[in-house]
Amino acid sequence: MTARSSALPARPRPRLSPARRARNLIMGALIGLSTVIVVAPLILIFAYLLREGLGAMNLEFFTRTPAPEGETGGGLLNAIVGSLQMLLMASVLGVGVGVAGGIFLAEYPRHPLMPTVRMLSDVLAGIPAIVMGLVAYGLIVLYFGFSGLAGAIALGFLMIPIVVRTTEEVLKLVPVTVREAGLSLGLPQWLVILRIVLPAAAGGIVTGVMLALARVAGEAAPLLFTAFGNPLVNLDPTKPMSALPLEIYRGATSAYDENQRLAKAGALLLILIIFATSLLARWASRRR
Repeated sequence: MTARSSALPARPRPRLSPARRARNLIMGALIGLSTVIVVAPLILIFAYLLREGLGAMNLEFFTRTPAPEGETGGGLLNAIVGSLQMLLMASVLGVGVGVAGGIFLAEYPRHPLMPTVRMLSDVLAGIPAIVMGLVAYGLIVLYFGFSGLAGAIALGFLMIPIVVRTTEEVLKLVPVTVREAGLSLGLPQWLVILRIVLPAAAGGIVTGVMLALARVAGEAAPLLFTAFGNPLVNLDPTKPMSALPLEIYRGATSAYDENQRLAKAGALLLILIIFATSLLARWASRRR
């Protein structure tokens, strides 16, 4: 049977008519052109920052604070340390609330509060970053002053809807039979979610968290109203704190070439961080 089937001649490929062949060529050209249009801005931005900012990324850039206005030298150590601190604090709020909200939407679809929580999550996802900064200014800064903690809270609220949506979608991919197996053993639902469902969806949740971090890492508008900036390295979250987006904004709007050069180097570093975070997110999702 195998010999007979292997001896059968291969089916000839259908010949396309000239009109269909022309349509295929036109559509392929349009798809290629659309791909170039999408990728070209990213390549141009990256090439521009490499040309203008790579020369400023030396040892001083990572080890010194900005020089006084108009003077040469200096770096962005204060902004790098501030960005890492605020992203870490924002993750505590964004990941904690976001994962809890995603679990609620995915695992308790019949709860009477589910439509309200979903609506609030969708509304929060559509709020502009500058509005979130104004809200944090009115609720925190007016009473406690500018601080890195206020900036982290604003960034954390921007992270919440992204983490909620990704967590919900990933949890829905876990088979229902996995939950039924845990419940059949007499485990309560919360323990099934904690010990079985969440570990099964851990890769997707980590991917969503990394994407949320990449999303908020470049936000400058909310930090203008909350963290305010600091020319020195500050490890106290209750005091004003600098960040890479703030230094990029201030350097780009400066009249001095040295400040603009540091701003371009900071923009290059920020893009590299976002690019690396996106690669890690893809790697984590494929590994799981």
